[in-house]
Amino acid sequence: MSMPVTWVTAFLDSPPETADAAEAFWLDVTGTRLSAGRGERSEFASLLPDDGDPYVKVQRVVQSAPGGLHLDLHTDDVRALAERAEGLGATTSYHVLGYVVCGSPNGMSFCLVGHPGRRRPPPQRWADGNRSVVDQVCLDIPPDVYDAECAFWAALTGWDRVDGGASEFDRLVRPADVPLAFLLQRLDAPGPAQQTVTGHLDLAADDREAETDRHVALGARALRRTPGWTVLADPAGRIYCITGRRPGDV
Repeated sequence: MSMPVTWVTAFLDSPPETADAAEAFWLDVTGTRLSAGRGERSEFASLLPDDGDPYVKVQRVVQSAPGGLHLDLHTDDVRALAERAEGLGATTSYHVLGYVVCGSPNGMSFCLVGHPGRRRPPPQRWADGNRSVVDQVCLDIPPDVYDAECAFWAALTGWDRVDGGASEFDRLVRPADVPLAFLLQRLDAPGPAQQTVTGHLDLAADDREAETDRHVALGARALRRTPGWTVLADPAGRIYCITGRRPGDV
């Protein structure tokens, strides 16, 4: 399989006490509508765009930590991709419903599933003319395991690994029709407390400051501003970024 991953979905995992607020927030941020619930407890739902296929979904989870993120990697052959993941060092757990729950060699949660989307939604244009889109997942990787984890994701997806434009970043070159790019970030802090890989979403926008103001008005907290991105937290405490990239740059 030279290109085993054909679509990527980001799942926003929220505990019950913040799930309603988090779902409402991300619907407003993305300009989408919520699908009917799925699962035994209606714990899963999709954020449906007006044009294209959904690639951001929500899940209500039983946990006390702030909202988190996991990924679904879509493929035409789930079992073959699971075997590939195992051979690369991932943990896997098969489910009778046809999907596989996995962990990367250093702890990033993801699932392998079928039924890929086919049409990447365009950026949303807001009333002031500014465009924005959720278009990237950033994997936050401890420095001690950075090279190994980057090699894992490149081999698993079949996507080329290239320079990310700064010393702490690499990037995986996604196919043009896949909605989420992969940015691989080397964290600063080494040591036992920073040995698990986590992930967060990034948005591109024509006007980063205007987009930040829109998010804050919708209930986000702006935590930190840098020359290249703004770090925010959603109503579930989930960290994400609005970057200086314009929609379509990557």
